[in-house]
Amino acid sequence: MPPPRKVSEFLRQGNDWFCKAGLPSDITVVVDGVSFYLHKFPLISKCGKIACIYEESEKKHEKVFTTVLEEFPGGPDMFLIAAKFCYGMRVELTSRNIVMVYCAADYLEMIDEFGEENLLTKSENFFYKNILHNWKDCILALQSSEPVLQRAEKLHIINKCVNALSVMVCTDPSLFGWPMMMYGSLQSPGGSILWNGINTGARIRSSESDWWFEDISYLSVSLFERLIKAMETKGIRPENIAGAVMHYTRKYLPGLGRWQGGQHGIPRTVTSFSFTPIALDQRVVLESIEKLLPQKKGKSFCRFLLGLLRVALILGASQTCKDSLERRIGRQLEFATLDGLLIPTYSDAETLYDTDTVQRIIQHFMSSESKVTPFSPVSVEVETSPSSGPLRSVAKLIDSYIAEVASDVTLKPEKIRSLAVALPESSRTLHDGLYRSLDIYFKAHPWLSDKEKEELCNFIDFQKLSIDACAHASQNERLPLRVVLQVLFFEQMHLRTALAGHLNVLETESAPVGPVNLQADMAGLIIQRDGWVTMVRENRVLKVDMDKMRSRVGELEQEFSKIKQEMKKVTKSHSSISSPHVVARRIGCNLLSRPSDAKPDTVGSTGPSPRASVEKAHKTKKLEGCHSRVSGWSAENARTGKSLGHDMKSIKAGLGFEESNK
Repeated sequence: MPPPRKVSEFLRQGNDWFCKAGLPSDITVVVDGVSFYLHKFPLISKCGKIACIYEESEKKHEKVFTTVLEEFPGGPDMFLIAAKFCYGMRVELTSRNIVMVYCAADYLEMIDEFGEENLLTKSENFFYKNILHNWKDCILALQSSEPVLQRAEKLHIINKCVNALSVMVCTDPSLFGWPMMMYGSLQSPGGSILWNGINTGARIRSSESDWWFEDISYLSVSLFERLIKAMETKGIRPENIAGAVMHYTRKYLPGLGRWQGGQHGIPRTVTSFSFTPIALDQRVVLESIEKLLPQKKGKSFCRFLLGLLRVALILGASQTCKDSLERRIGRQLEFATLDGLLIPTYSDAETLYDTDTVQRIIQHFMSSESKVTPFSPVSVEVETSPSSGPLRSVAKLIDSYIAEVASDVTLKPEKIRSLAVALPESSRTLHDGLYRSLDIYFKAHPWLSDKEKEELCNFIDFQKLSIDACAHASQNERLPLRVVLQVLFFEQMHLRTALAGHLNVLETESAPVGPVNLQADMAGLIIQRDGWVTMVRENRVLKVDMDKMRSRVGELEQEFSKIKQEMKKVTKSHSSISSPHVVARRIGCNLLSRPSDAKPDTVGSTGPSPRASVEKAHKTKKLEGCHSRVSGWSAENARTGKSLGHDMKSIKAGLGFEESNK
């Protein structure tokens, strides 16, 4: 047995306590197996409960009175403090023991009827004056109330602490010195921390909105939950609520940090060094925290929810908790990232990734009708239903997700199909992502039959493939032959549409300004890479365009034949004088006509006159110039005719291809 040691005027021997007063003990009190050998008069004069029990025991005429106090608040340590107070000794009340002393005094009924300034009154005064007005002491008192939580609830201690903390958080800390009051005289007038009167230069983080995150993280889940709800009723910003919840969750769910890239260690404030860490059940923390999350959306918040969902799947949380997390993620799926959606399968499923969970999230995204506001309303447009912007973002995300999971050899074709058709057709302007996903899937599953491949290719609109995707698909040996023919057909449609657009631009030279600009813009769009998919997709519209092009080519052929006939007439009579006038009039050459030219030569002379020789030379020179001009024009139109002839052959071949496919 260890030697007895003196604690004030109380001695401890083994597991028992004795009071050194010079008189034999006449009352024994047992608390949690620890016996206190005391004297009845000091206890009866201060404790109403012990006085009542003693009066009932007097009828038995027992020399030594013994009583057992069941479920005493705080155990033997708190009863020792109460016993010292009954003997008139000085007791020290601190933020760590005030709640238990308060509850012990209430249990023993140490009210003013059994003596002025009794322990219950002293505890109550200390609690109101020293605890409720100091951030650190209030946190410590609330943390130490866990062993006596039921009785503390009865005395409204918990509610008073929670309300005091929520008011401090909602109030600007710079106005009343919060949380700087917790340092007392250790703070300089400028706000710096003092050590032995020396300014250390360290500043207290009182101006930041997250200064209280770390301090309240030392509370239990139930107390943290009550504090967060009280803050919500006080009107604290949802951003701060979410930040506190995320900080608390990362602290007690270490696995969550693996999917929170860029998250650093939890910062510790000066006040947190005196707090005692607590051990919590991770599953209880997760299921409780999920209920505290605000109905908001944001990029970092969505990433946090995805990490929380992974932890829920690992810990085997309740189905209600997992469904709620999936619903929250679905309402802000446009903020998700690919690595966040790549959730591994934690059950006994054959697949590598949990595609069923992702499919449910997509369904929640499509069915979300409630108005979920973002944390920053200025930067993100709020919609009551999925709009074109978020819908297209989600479509790109899901296409990337399908391409990532397609390499899993255990993934069934039904999973790929269900993910691809989960979004409406209007969500994708291009189907290049779907084609890439199927190409990866076919490469990882070479044993698929052509029928299975054709069924998977049915949800691809080949008219929405870019020119590069069409070129790749037309030479892809992994695609079925029927699919390749469809790709070639729509690729030919794109080419014919482009040719028709260029001819329409040439045809509209004499048209009004408005249509010319419109068709010129359309032709410019056709030339662009991404403009191929914006052209006419229906065969009926394509047929009308081809009819216009065919009629235009026919007109050009008629003009070309007329030009050839004129050329034949010009080449027949090079020596005649009238031929130049005829040809010149047809081709637009203006030869000067003189009176002497119209009259026949009546003067019989043996040789031409000088004037006639000069005029004849001029006429011959002009005729040769017109002839060379006609010859050049003929050669140019001949080349144009050959080019048009080749174009007509290509067009007719394309029309024949279309008719054969029909």
